[in-house]
Amino acid sequence: MKNNYKCCNIAVLIPLLSLFFQLGIVPAYPENPLTQQIISGTISDQEGLPLPGVNVIVKGTSTGTMTNLDGKYSIRASIGDTLLFSYVGYQSLQKVITPSFKGDLQMQPANDALSEVVINAGYYNTTERERTGNIARVSGDDLKRQTVISPIEALQGRMAGVEITQRGGAPGGAPIIRIRGQNSLRDTQDDNGNLPLYIIDGVPINSSPVFSYSSSISTNGIDPLNTIGLSNIESIEILKDADATAIYGSRGANGVVLITTKKGYIGKTRLNTRFYTGIGTASGKMDLLNTTEYLDIRRSAFLNDNVEPTNSNAYDLLIWDKNRDIDWQEDFFGGQAEIQSAQVTLSGGQKNTSFRLGSNFYREGTIYPGDLSYWKLSNSLQVNHNSNNNKFNINLSINYGVDTNNLLHSLGQSLASAAINLPPNAPAIYNDNGSLNWEDWSIANRDNPLAGLNNSSTITSRNLISNLSLSYKLFDGLEVKTSAGYTNYNSDELLKMPLRAYNPDSWESLAARSINSIIDRNSWIIEPQLTYHKTIKKHEVNILIGTTFQQNKDSRISLSGYGYSAESQIGNLMNAEDVTVNNDRTAEYRYSAAFARMGYNWDKKLFLNLTGRRDGSSRFGKNNRFANFGAIGAAWIFSEEKFLDNLNFLSFGKLRASYGTTGNDQIGDYGYLDAYEATQAPGGLLPSQLTNPNYSWEENKKTEAAINVGFIKNKLNFELSWYKNSSSNQLVGFPLPSTTGFNSILSNLPATVENYGWELVADTKNISTDTFKWQTSFNISIPKNKLVAFPDIEQTSYANIYRIGHPLNISLLYRYIGINSETGLYEVEDINEDGSFDYADRLSIRDNSRAFYGGLGNTLIYKNVTMQFLWEFVKQNGRKALFQTGNIGNIINQIDEVTKNDNLQKPSQLSAAGRANTLAANSDFSTTDTSFLRLKTISIVYNLPQTLTQKLRIDRGSLFLNGQNLVTFTSYKGLDPQVSGTYIPVLRTFTAGIEFNF
Repeated sequence: MKNNYKCCNIAVLIPLLSLFFQLGIVPAYPENPLTQQIISGTISDQEGLPLPGVNVIVKGTSTGTMTNLDGKYSIRASIGDTLLFSYVGYQSLQKVITPSFKGDLQMQPANDALSEVVINAGYYNTTERERTGNIARVSGDDLKRQTVISPIEALQGRMAGVEITQRGGAPGGAPIIRIRGQNSLRDTQDDNGNLPLYIIDGVPINSSPVFSYSSSISTNGIDPLNTIGLSNIESIEILKDADATAIYGSRGANGVVLITTKKGYIGKTRLNTRFYTGIGTASGKMDLLNTTEYLDIRRSAFLNDNVEPTNSNAYDLLIWDKNRDIDWQEDFFGGQAEIQSAQVTLSGGQKNTSFRLGSNFYREGTIYPGDLSYWKLSNSLQVNHNSNNNKFNINLSINYGVDTNNLLHSLGQSLASAAINLPPNAPAIYNDNGSLNWEDWSIANRDNPLAGLNNSSTITSRNLISNLSLSYKLFDGLEVKTSAGYTNYNSDELLKMPLRAYNPDSWESLAARSINSIIDRNSWIIEPQLTYHKTIKKHEVNILIGTTFQQNKDSRISLSGYGYSAESQIGNLMNAEDVTVNNDRTAEYRYSAAFARMGYNWDKKLFLNLTGRRDGSSRFGKNNRFANFGAIGAAWIFSEEKFLDNLNFLSFGKLRASYGTTGNDQIGDYGYLDAYEATQAPGGLLPSQLTNPNYSWEENKKTEAAINVGFIKNKLNFELSWYKNSSSNQLVGFPLPSTTGFNSILSNLPATVENYGWELVADTKNISTDTFKWQTSFNISIPKNKLVAFPDIEQTSYANIYRIGHPLNISLLYRYIGINSETGLYEVEDINEDGSFDYADRLSIRDNSRAFYGGLGNTLIYKNVTMQFLWEFVKQNGRKALFQTGNIGNIINQIDEVTKNDNLQKPSQLSAAGRANTLAANSDFSTTDTSFLRLKTISIVYNLPQTLTQKLRIDRGSLFLNGQNLVTFTSYKGLDPQVSGTYIPVLRTFTAGIEFNF
C-alpha cells in the first residue's frame, strides 16, 4: 500500500516551529556557546568509597555519562553549566561549574531513597520528584537476581497496576501482561487488542506472542522478549496513565513497557563475569486418590449403577494390577530441570567514547521425561561518543539473541491432564527392554500417554534489535536529534511425527508427517526530533517536537509433509509424498505520526506537562486513517509551601492529576478491504472477507489523580493513585447472518469498557545504622473492570459472553440447587422451565478477575551480606480442582476431596451422572477461592571483603544464592492457583553462583 500520509507530519511541524520562533520560545539566532572543557573527578560515598554507576548530566542537555567502577567520571561542559549527579539510594547533587571546581564530590544517603533517580519517560527523562505521570520502575539489579527467561516474568508482584500471569511452567511461553486491566473486547492470541507497547532502547517491537504449533506452549505462543538477557537490562519502566502514554498516541493505549539496556563507562577497561547453576522442580502437585481409595470408588459406581463389571468396562478392576500404586505426577513432570548461566561483560572508554560488550548464555533442562532443553545466547553492544566540543553525540545500541526450544509436541499441557486423570494402577509406560508398552494400554483402548516422546519439536529464534541515535546541539538549549531503529525476528519450527509415536496396530492407516513453519518479523523506524530547554528565573520550559515514520512487515508460512518412507527423512519436504500449505500470509503495516510536548515548571513546585500526537495508520481506510490524541498532566509539590513549614513530620508532599486520550489500532492488516482466497480447483477465487472502509480507531480516555507523601525525613513514603480508563468505539467482529456467507465483519461497536481502581505504593526505611539496614517496599492494586454499555447486545453472539455492568472476565453459570435426593446426582436450576439447559439459564455470574493483588518486599543489609525477598499475593476466584477431572466413578482418578466431602454426587458411570457432572462444572458450585500468597523470590549475596579481593587481584567479588517460587500458601487444591486449570505449575528454582569484577 502506498504511504500517502507522511506529508502530514511535516505540515504539522512547520507551523509549530514558526509559532515557537514568533513567541520567542525558541531564539531565532544561536547564542555564542561558552568555551567548554573536560570536567573530571571521583564520586564517593560518605565513607570515601567510590560509587560506580552515578549518573552525571549537564543540566538542560542530553549530555551525560556515568562513573566507572572506580567512581571516576569525565564530561565536557562549560563554566557556568550545572552538573546533576544522581544515584540510587543517595541524595542528588547539583553543582555549578566554577573555575575552582575540582570535580570530586561526596554523596550522602538519600532520606527519600529513589525520589531523585532519573526515570525514563520515553522521549525524555524526568525524576520521581518531578514526574506528573504514573511511571513504575524496576532496576536491573532486581531483574538479574531472578531465574526466569522473559523480562516480563521478572516483574510479577513488583509493580502496582501491572498484572502478569505465567500460564504453565514450559520454558519460553509468553506470560499474559495487563496494564490496568482489559480495555478491548478482542482478547485472543490471534486478535488481541490489550497488548502493551514494547520499546527497547527507543525501538518499538511487536509485542504479540509468536505463534507455535508445539502444543505445550501454543495456548499463548512464544514470548518475543525471550532472547533478551536479564543481566543486560539497566531498568524497566512502565508508563500507565494518559500523561505518560499519550506521547505514544495509539500505540500507548494499553500502557508502554520501556526496556533500557546497560551502557559503558568512561575509564579503564573492566571485565565482569557472572556464573550460576541450579535446579528447577514443579512448584505444586495435587493430592489424588491412591489405588485402594480409587478402586473403592470404582466398585461403588458399579453397585450404584447395578452394572456387572467386565473386562471391557472394568479393566482397571479386573485386569490391571490392583497392588500397583503410582503417582503419575512424579513420572510425568516430577523431574529436575538443570539450570546453568554464564555472563561476560567488557566495558570501558577513554575521553569522549565509551563502550559495553556483553554476552549471556542460559540453559534450562526439563522436568518432563526425555532429554529436552531450552537455551539462549544473548549479546549486546553499546557504543557512545561525544565530539570534543560536546555538541555532537552518537549512540549505537545492538541487541542480538538466539534461542532454541526443544519442547514436547503432543505432550506439554496434556501431560498435566494425563498425570491427574490416569488411574494409579494403570500399567507401566515402558517394557522391560525400554520400548513403549502398547499391549497393556491397548486393552483399555488407550494410547500410551508418553507416545508423544517419540515426536520431536525444535523452535529456533533469532532476534535483532538495533538503534542508532544522533544528536547535535545547535546552540545553548536547542538540540536536534534523530533516532533510527531496525528489528528482525525470525523463528523456524520443525515438528516431526514418526509412526512410532502411534500404536503399531494403527500404522497401516497412518503416515509419518511433519510441519515446517517459518515466521519473520521486520520493522524499521525513524524519529527526527527537536528539543529546547530554557530557564528564566523561576520559570523552566522544555519543548519537544518530533515525527515518526515506521513500517512493519510480517510473514508466516507453514507446510505439512506426509508419507515419508524413512524416519530419517522426516522434515525434508523433498522426500514427502505429499505437501500441503497450512498457512501462507504476508502483511505490511505503515505508521506515521507528529508529536509535541511542552513541560513547564515554576520554582520546582508547580509542574505542567502537555503532550499531543497525530497518528496515521495503514490499518484503516483512507477516510479514517488519521486520529489526534493528547493529554495534560499537572503536579503541585505542596510540601514546599511556607504555610506547611511547621509540619516537621512532613518531608515531602505532591498532588498530581492527568487526563487524556489515546487510541488503539491493534487490529489485523487490510481489514477494511475485500479479500479473496484461491479455490481448491485451479483458476478460481473465493471471497474470504467483506469490505468495511468506514471503521475507525478505538478511543481510550484516561483520568488519574494521585498523592505522594513522605514522613519523618522520608523514612515513610506513600503514593496513592486513583484512575479511570474508558475505552469506547470497540473494534470487534460484528456477527453476520449465515445467509451472507460470512461469520462476521470488522466494525466499531457502540460498546464501552471501563477500568478503574486504586493503587498504593509504599517504601519504608525501618532501620538504618552503620552495620545494619532494613528497607521494606509494598504495593497493592484494587482494580475494577466493567462493561458499561453495549446497545443491543442481546442481538449479538456477545450476549453469551458478557453482561452489562459486570467485568469482561466472567463465567456465565447455572445456579446450583444441590444433590437430588432421589437420583443422588447434582442438580441445577432450569430458570425458564423449558426442560433444557442453555445460556438463558445461566444467570449466575463468576468474576474471574483479580479483586486485588500486589507484593511485599524486604531488603536487609548486614555488613557484607544482603538479603532480599519478595512475597506476591493475589485475591481471586476460579474453578474448583474437583472439576478438572471427570465424573466421579469413571475410569479416571480423582482429587482426594471425593473421599472427604459428603456434598458430592454419588459415584456412577451412567450417562445421566456425566450430564449432571457437566452441568455442575458449569454452575456456581464450581466456584472456589483461588487466592494465594507466594514467596516469589529470595536472594542472598555475600560481598567478598576488600582484603580478600586484593589477594585475588580482583576489584570486586560476590557469592549469591537465589530462589524462585519457593513456597505457596493457598486453599486451592489444584496444581497452580495462578491459573486454575490443568497446566504444568511454574518451576520452583534454586541457583547458586559467583560474580567477579576485574
